[in-house]
Amino acid sequence: MIPAQFNPKDVEQKWYDYWMKNKYFHSTPDERTPYTIVIPPPNVTGVLHMGHMLNNTIQDVLIRRARLKGFNACWVPGTDHASIATEAKVVAKLKSEGINKADLTREEFLKHAYDWTDKYGGTILEQLKQLGCSCDWDRTKFTMDEDMSASVIKSFVDLYNKGMIYRGYRMVNWDPEAKTTLSDEEVIHEERQGKLYYINYKVEGTNDVLTIATTRPETIFGDTAICINPNDERFTHLKGKKAIVPICNRVIPIIEDEYVDIEFGTGCLKVTPAHDVNDKELGNKHNLEIIDIFNEDASLNSFGLHFQGQDRFLAREEVAKELETSGVLVKTEIHMNKVGTSERTKAVIEPRLSDQWFLKMEDLVKPAIKAVLETEEVKLYPSKFNNTYRHWLENIRDWNISRQLWWGQQIPAYFYGDGKEDFVVAENIEDALELAKKATNNQQLTTSDLKQDADALDTWFSSWLWPMAVFGGILDPESEDFKYYYPTNDLVTGPDILFFWVARMIIAGYEYTGKKPFNNVYLTGLVRDKQRRKMSKSLGNSPDPLELIQKFGADGVRVGLLLSASAGNDIMFDEELCNNGKAFANKIWNAFRLIKGWEVADIAQPEASKIAIDWYEAKLQQTLAEIEDNFEKYRLSDALMSIYKLVWDDFCSWFLEIIKPAYQQPIDKATFDKAIELLEANLKLLHPFMPFLTEEIWQYIAERTPEEALIVATWPTMQNTNADLITEFDFVTEVVAGIRTIRKQKNITNKDSIDLKVINNEKVATTFDAVILKLGNIESLEYVTEAVDGTLTYRVKSNEYFIPIAGNIDVAAEIEKLEAELKYTQGFLRSVQGKLKNEKFVAGAPEQVIANERNKEADALAKIATIEQSLMSLK
Repeated sequence: MIPAQFNPKDVEQKWYDYWMKNKYFHSTPDERTPYTIVIPPPNVTGVLHMGHMLNNTIQDVLIRRARLKGFNACWVPGTDHASIATEAKVVAKLKSEGINKADLTREEFLKHAYDWTDKYGGTILEQLKQLGCSCDWDRTKFTMDEDMSASVIKSFVDLYNKGMIYRGYRMVNWDPEAKTTLSDEEVIHEERQGKLYYINYKVEGTNDVLTIATTRPETIFGDTAICINPNDERFTHLKGKKAIVPICNRVIPIIEDEYVDIEFGTGCLKVTPAHDVNDKELGNKHNLEIIDIFNEDASLNSFGLHFQGQDRFLAREEVAKELETSGVLVKTEIHMNKVGTSERTKAVIEPRLSDQWFLKMEDLVKPAIKAVLETEEVKLYPSKFNNTYRHWLENIRDWNISRQLWWGQQIPAYFYGDGKEDFVVAENIEDALELAKKATNNQQLTTSDLKQDADALDTWFSSWLWPMAVFGGILDPESEDFKYYYPTNDLVTGPDILFFWVARMIIAGYEYTGKKPFNNVYLTGLVRDKQRRKMSKSLGNSPDPLELIQKFGADGVRVGLLLSASAGNDIMFDEELCNNGKAFANKIWNAFRLIKGWEVADIAQPEASKIAIDWYEAKLQQTLAEIEDNFEKYRLSDALMSIYKLVWDDFCSWFLEIIKPAYQQPIDKATFDKAIELLEANLKLLHPFMPFLTEEIWQYIAERTPEEALIVATWPTMQNTNADLITEFDFVTEVVAGIRTIRKQKNITNKDSIDLKVINNEKVATTFDAVILKLGNIESLEYVTEAVDGTLTYRVKSNEYFIPIAGNIDVAAEIEKLEAELKYTQGFLRSVQGKLKNEKFVAGAPEQVIANERNKEADALAKIATIEQSLMSLK
């Protein structure tokens, strides 16, 4: 028995288990053309959110369609170790248990980290299964898997040996919460309101003072000079003199440099080389002392004197108070400035001098720029992101790839001495020992004499190898999988990681293989709420995706998301969209039940059914062409809308209505078989979008072997068709609509047959007359050359249609009604024409307003003509 209603809860797990059992998702190299997608690996401790829902639904649509089109579809899932985010969670968990990370060895900490990921990691991949994602789960990868880590280490060593990785003492972005450096791209610059503090510095040996404006009074402990512009006449008398730093009373030189802007602030600059990039350059140029006043958590160290141990923001307030008490704080002003914050922890970034590892980018990016912006070997959809891509890559700086973390691949540099340059780089400690022996000419060295760099590599340095590493391409470029699946086909991701991940994968692809890593990049928009706000936990405006699936079914949610998801444009999400998706699923289910509920008999096929089948096959082909075009342009929303209209409007509302047998009468076998065939074609088109519903109906239609499951069926093929049938039927729908309107207005029931006479000015073919007869319940259809008296009339374009009224309506009442309608419409016309005759109105009104009034005039004139025609035929 076919259930009366479609219940997603009853079928989703059933069919997912069936697909998994029969290994439809699994791919191995064969003679077919591969179609490959690698998943943007979510954080290992992540949970499904609306962005994941959209991104992975799109990927599943692409992979399921490719499977139906006969490709060897391979969708590789996996997770990213997310060094900063995951380490922070593990540290917090340990802290709650009274364990300090600093008291653990690296090995002990990593055991805790792996325990954490074993317990909480991979949840999101299980949740993706509830969405219906058909990933090749046998290929699941984690960026800290042994082979993945080996790929990262091999890459580092290779780039180092090529002279592209170097160690440098540089000013870096320091996250005091995560206690690690960040690359420039991981820093978010925010406009924030702060204060500008004006502080007097005494000039040594005089009664003079210099006023310095600063946003950070707590950094005065790191001041090692005051800088003036040599061309600033206000300060000529101070050249060669020294100033005294307030509170710490340290004497510092007054230096001259044209870097100082005479017009900005007071024209004097305090120089703190350890805590500002520009100050560091000045310090290098003038050989200034460097005083680092911060601990790694951004609290003040011993250079902060009695403020030692205070957090930087508390110290700022306390230092300002002391400056004010001692009379050297002249004034404060409200000041807006850009503040760098950590993308992950949201902490305010500190510039900090540190020994770090860097990757030279200037030459590396050139093939990636060419591939996207010149040859278009890699295409971005939508192409508007080409400009963003260009800006980032043409202004790229060397990539800081080291992080002061333990969770991640440990940098394969081994120190054999106390000097900064006393190190070797190798894939393992045994190889490092041999290199160290050569470097020192000391054959007595042992592995115990080597100390590996404690830093880990940036997470992105791992994931930029993803499309290659998941197929073993870094460790073994000749592997069968790598040669078969790489380059991959499509990448689906958000524009927020276009630089972090997408550009870097392109860079790595060309560096290691000379090939692009993928052909196309589909950049999704952000999922926002109805008020255009970005969805977030803090705003409480982000629904739980799993609850949505429970409420509307996975297919309903997928359709709801995709109907509004045009490439690159943000999605205004509303639960009602999912409700629409659920309603669509119910519509399809009810259509299927209607067909299966008909009794089938070996009787003659009606003419209306024959032509309806020809028309629907033509319409199906037209829609298929639209779908193919939209997929080619990555307009998945438009592709789904084409299918939606085909099924809801053309199949359910028109085709089934035409072929439906009379009440309690059977349907002919030829029509029934064709209806099933066309339903199956619809299901194939729908399957990538609504996999559970379509597989359920497919399996109900007939008993199928595993080889005959819908998931591995064949996508409909493009065929030549009669496009005239579509045009002619569009006209027929208006004819039928006119009949139905008159029936409704005149209270003529559908069961009462009527006659119809036509003046065929449009020379419309009579192909669909049988359809008009059936849908309009027309007793007789006659073509005439003159207007027919005693009828109700309507027009479709220049064709006139006449319905005799004898026995159907009260003529006197109808005349009275039409005369009232004529009088009202004539009054409305006079009003509109009055406006159009008013020269002031015409001269002053916008062009669109005038056009609207003229349209109203034309509509009123046409309506009056129709009413007058009806009155003439009735009198």
